[in-house]
Amino acid sequence: MTWCDLALPAWWPPTPLDSAFLLVSAAPHIHAVLWSYCYPSSLLPGFDYTSNVLAGKLYGIPVRGTVAHSYIMSFRSMEEVQPRVLSPLAGGEPMDLPSLAESWLQRVCELLGTPSDKPNRGELAAFVSYAIAFPQDFQGLLDTYCVMRSGLPNFCAVALALHQLGYRAIGVRLDSGDLIQQSKETRRVLRACSAHFQVPWFGSIPIAVSNDISERSLEDFIREGSEIDMVGVGTNLVTCPLQPSLGCVYKLVEVNGSPCLKFTEEEEKMTIPGIKAIYRLYDAAGHPFMDLMALENEPSPSVGQEFVVHILGRRGEATKVRPSAVEPLHRMYLRDGQACEELPSLQEVRSHAQASLNLLSPVHRQLHDPQPYLVAVTEKLHLLLAELQHASQ
Repeated sequence: MTWCDLALPAWWPPTPLDSAFLLVSAAPHIHAVLWSYCYPSSLLPGFDYTSNVLAGKLYGIPVRGTVAHSYIMSFRSMEEVQPRVLSPLAGGEPMDLPSLAESWLQRVCELLGTPSDKPNRGELAAFVSYAIAFPQDFQGLLDTYCVMRSGLPNFCAVALALHQLGYRAIGVRLDSGDLIQQSKETRRVLRACSAHFQVPWFGSIPIAVSNDISERSLEDFIREGSEIDMVGVGTNLVTCPLQPSLGCVYKLVEVNGSPCLKFTEEEEKMTIPGIKAIYRLYDAAGHPFMDLMALENEPSPSVGQEFVVHILGRRGEATKVRPSAVEPLHRMYLRDGQACEELPSLQEVRSHAQASLNLLSPVHRQLHDPQPYLVAVTEKLHLLLAELQHASQ
């Protein structure tokens, strides 16, 4: 299973996930590979959005994201905000948003007991400029300078100024420090503003987090009771530190109708001969418990019938199974280099992947000490393998 398969559906099912705020890779030329592989593949097991606009354009993935620290740091003062006015959502006379935000900042700082000269004015200018450009999609990146002394008061001031004009801020993002504690402190301030200024929706503004999020991070968020509503995953999705590479090698399994194999002392590197069919076996609870490889000309396994299989990775260990349901997995999409069946859409693949993951037993999906999912071969395929191994020796 991939990082997404393990961490996302199992540990964060109610929370939207943004697939990978764009990373600067070691080599710029591999960005195209990341776009073409990482973003579509991350959508399949549970991610909801991407912050990469090219992935959104190419694959129709919903695009979400926040401003960058560099954008906020590019502003020094409120004098740099151009244009300065914003019309109310319902129409009417445009108002000077920088002045409105400054006025609200005084009131927010009084409520929070924060000196009004502490919030960074360049950060406030960046928020105001962004709000004028995107009044219905305003969100704040809070940790460029200091979350509690600057980022959060500035965000609240601009969000309340927008509210006065009929607009509604859509979220904040935390990108450093103790994300769990900061989410709780941020929620406390949002609720205080909601109650004091009588803006009911303000206390439930979504809180997003990023900064090297891993499956361990998700576990901590749940265990310690955070106020996090959305998670942005980047580095650990693209680099996959638990398994940074997947070894795939092209080998022949049949030549001119004769099965063949690559023989080696290492069982995991030995190929399995012959053209094969693949079946998924289900237990009485409806969970898949084994994938079974058989030779193409073998009959399909029968439901309710006991038969012998040999488990891969256990030196051919034999065991008896009696499946309650059998699902053929192999479908032909390319034959002789030509497409013979229309490929499913990205959304269809996503739905199929998520439905399959939902059927998997929790013992295989748990973060700590998951049970290995078994793959086996039929008795007939096992005998063929043994025969070719003997001939190779």
